[in-house]
Amino acid sequence: MEEKNYTKKELYDPETIEQLKEHYTAVLRLLGEDPEREGLVKTPERMAKAMCFLTQGYDQDPLEILRSAMFNEKYKQMVLVKDIEFYSMCEHHVLPFYGKAHVAYIPNGRITGLSKIARVVECFARRLQVQERLTVQIRDCIQEALNPLGVAVVIEASHMCMQMRGVESQQSATTTSAFTGIFLKDHRTREEFMNLISHKYR
Repeated sequence: MEEKNYTKKELYDPETIEQLKEHYTAVLRLLGEDPEREGLVKTPERMAKAMCFLTQGYDQDPLEILRSAMFNEKYKQMVLVKDIEFYSMCEHHVLPFYGKAHVAYIPNGRITGLSKIARVVECFARRLQVQERLTVQIRDCIQEALNPLGVAVVIEASHMCMQMRGVESQQSATTTSAFTGIFLKDHRTREEFMNLISHKYR
């Protein structure tokens, strides 16, 4: 199966948009706003389309993203894609969290296109998420698709649910990690990965 690239027409299903519009109109009224005033007339539709865009990962298959560009290769050293920007929505408050993902694997006969790693991160991020699950899903997807000697994933993110509400901690950041294979068994390999993602190139 080929990787699916959605057009705006496919992404914004008219029936789905219409139903979401009705709900968002009701939400505005419940908040004490007037959905009919000039500045808000088109807001429910915009909210509906924005939510469809931000959750498009539900309609994508991350395994197929990787399998659409797999190649046989004898290379058995670390492949690292670092500083992958992502934007996701916290499932607890439906507020954004965003940051960077660092993903590495050690091939075992098969590699994938580097851009596909970033696409997998985006696919899982474009769903209602928690950072912990996002980290593990990326790791497990790469492990299943490529069967490498090991996978390492570290995510660093800021959560608007902490910065805008609750404790209102403006400078807080959350780091999560997940490893398989040699990254678990060999501390030197894991340390090499951690050193590489902490190193800033000039």
